[in-house]
Amino acid sequence: MPEVLDDAALIVVDLQNDFCPGGSLAVPDGDAVIPRVNRWVEAFSAQGRPIAYTQDWHPADHVSFRQRGGPWPPHCVQGTSGAALHPALLVRGTLFRKAFEPDRDAYSGFEGVRTDPDGRLTDETLARWLHRLGVRRLLVVGLATDYCVRATALDGLRGGFAVEVDPAACRPVDVTPGDGERALAELRRAGAVLTPPDA
Repeated sequence: MPEVLDDAALIVVDLQNDFCPGGSLAVPDGDAVIPRVNRWVEAFSAQGRPIAYTQDWHPADHVSFRQRGGPWPPHCVQGTSGAALHPALLVRGTLFRKAFEPDRDAYSGFEGVRTDPDGRLTDETLARWLHRLGVRRLLVVGLATDYCVRATALDGLRGGFAVEVDPAACRPVDVTPGDGERALAELRRAGAVLTPPDA
């Protein structure tokens, strides 16, 4: 099992049905990352370290949707099966929902808020939750490398966290071929560490 440091948290980004094959905004091979992500979940859970799951939680008329001039087809609409976390994903942590306001988009998990056990939104942001738990390091995995993983990792760096991204536990949309590789290069320049594939 991979090493987990005692000041680290795992951030699992948007591993939702609509971003996996068969979904309305499927990331190529998006579900192929789940075994590796689950390995990280098991490792962090075994060490008693925090795990945060981010979830797009769009209203039906969200500003990012094409019918409102946005770039994307409708996806991850609140309460639909497409918005649910993938059934093969191990869920052993705390859920943070984002992009739930009709006129405001949010790619970064740091723009989300924690949900309570009944699924209601609280006012606790991801950053406040991490600081409350004494977290100083983040491992970011999930979907998609060139959008929400990138945005979450960059916000983590801006927030003063040491950030590691595991490319083998992420997949890009690659709207323009190479976007995923460019995002990883940007993250490396910004100070993130990239997990080696044999970790």
